[in-house]
Amino acid sequence: METSLIAPCGMNCGICMAYLRVKNQCHGCWGDNRYKSPSCGKCVIKNCELLKETESMFCYDCRKYPCTRLKQLDKRYRIKYQMSMLENLENIRKVGLGQFINMEDARWMCPDCGGTICVHKGRCLSCN
Repeated sequence: METSLIAPCGMNCGICMAYLRVKNQCHGCWGDNRYKSPSCGKCVIKNCELLKETESMFCYDCRKYPCTRLKQLDKRYRIKYQMSMLENLENIRKVGLGQFINMEDARWMCPDCGGTICVHKGRCLSCN
């Protein structure tokens, strides 16, 4: 997994259904908007003016962290997908981006085929 696949909000784009699909694959938050859904391309968190003031380009460095938008996103993902953006951001801050990616690789690896488990489907899209 690449560091460019970790979004400012803490989302691991490498486990997103849009990234894992074969046709019209999204290239992650920092990638080209061409294959993103309109909501992802216009994401208020990624396009936040305050984010541009941070050194790390992660929300945890923002003076308004955690903002209302981030808390709403975190709540939705905790309820629907059992994943927390705020937890991810705290892990990135605590252990660093490289170690966080290693942890994510292990967490989301399919035990059957070694592929990636999709956060949105809850299963590996390679072997189901």
